Amino acid sequence: MDFERNLDKYAELAVKVGVNIQPGQTLLVRSPIECAPFVRKVLVHAYNVGAKHVHIEWSDEQCTLLKYLNAPEESFNEFPKWTSEQYVDIAKEGGAFLTIYAQDPDLLKDVDPQRVANFQKASAMALKEWRSYTLSDKCKWSIVSIPTEAWAKKIFPNVSTSEAIDKLWEAIFKCSRVEGQDPIEAWKKHNEDLKLRMNFLNEKNFKTLKFKSAKTDITMGLPEGHVWLSGASEDPNGINFNPNIPTEEVFTMPHKYDVNGVVYSTKPLVYGGNVIDNFSLTFKDGKIVDFTAEKGAETLGKLIDTDEGSHYLGEVALVPFKSPISDTNIVFFNTLYDENASCHFALGSAYKTCIKNGDQIKEGESDKHGVNESLTHVDFMIGSNDMNIVGETYDGEEIQIFKDGNWAF
Repeated sequence: MDFERNLDKYAELAVKVGVNIQPGQTLLVRSPIECAPFVRKVLVHAYNVGAKHVHIEWSDEQCTLLKYLNAPEESFNEFPKWTSEQYVDIAKEGGAFLTIYAQDPDLLKDVDPQRVANFQKASAMALKEWRSYTLSDKCKWSIVSIPTEAWAKKIFPNVSTSEAIDKLWEAIFKCSRVEGQDPIEAWKKHNEDLKLRMNFLNEKNFKTLKFKSAKTDITMGLPEGHVWLSGASEDPNGINFNPNIPTEEVFTMPHKYDVNGVVYSTKPLVYGGNVIDNFSLTFKDGKIVDFTAEKGAETLGKLIDTDEGSHYLGEVALVPFKSPISDTNIVFFNTLYDENASCHFALGSAYKTCIKNGDQIKEGESDKHGVNESLTHVDFMIGSNDMNIVGETYDGEEIQIFKDGNWAF
């Protein structure tokens, strides 16, 4: 009974806080077929708040794997035009997008990495116009996660499948603030707390950030006019939504050409059905000039080589080491969760909302503002309990932002 109650509250949270559906709005839900019971609850809540249409796009990982193992080579250089057109049409009509991210971290470990890289690039190119809506918050979008057998067993390999799923549900409900009496009110308070930290960072208008831990040593410039954002976003109609549930981050963009030093990962990165782990990136004038990886080096190299912009950073996000997600002491092998348990950077495109008048920057003119453009945007985790971050203002004042992995203010 408690599980069903929490499941229903989680679905309601995704609808009312995640995408915050308004009367007459269309919602597209993208979900693995395993998550159907949850999607049905989402559908009911969406219609109850006035949604006009709820479209479901199902996926099946076993079918995905079979395609990678059996389809002809040329199929991975194409992406269905009707899919990208559907996304853009919904976005133009003011619709919203809810993605249920529950990937098997090892799904494609036995697949030729070049096939994966080809399809990642083909899909990124096909969805470029749609991503321009999500990267600039011109439409509402949100990501949540649901346990699947493969994902749960990756996290909890030493228990039965049913117990692994139960343990993962428990963690998801806790991290998403679902267990309390009123999750929606809890998220309102959480967003307000994140906003206070966001406002502090915007008031200081830092010129540079210095990240220092036992391994990482990075100096990062921030572009003039940069804007810090937090958990809640706002669509063109002034309607709030939460792109990530859960979220603990306050984020902005680095200057494309002003990142120098070396950064080490602190959690595994799941990308393209493969795990990349224990890796480092060395930057000079913003560009990756060297990298290492104990696991997934080939996959990491192909990610970096997606295009010119994937050699640069597009996001810097601050997340305290002590947070509901980090306190679980679970490595989730899921970027939605792991990135919200750790400070992180992102390879690839910046969010245009992270710079003043970003929506007025035309394609091809981003460089002169220090804004990175790319077909991809992939977060990777760099936070640790010994991470110290110092911001320097344009007046030369140095202010401690993080001390020993947590907020210093």
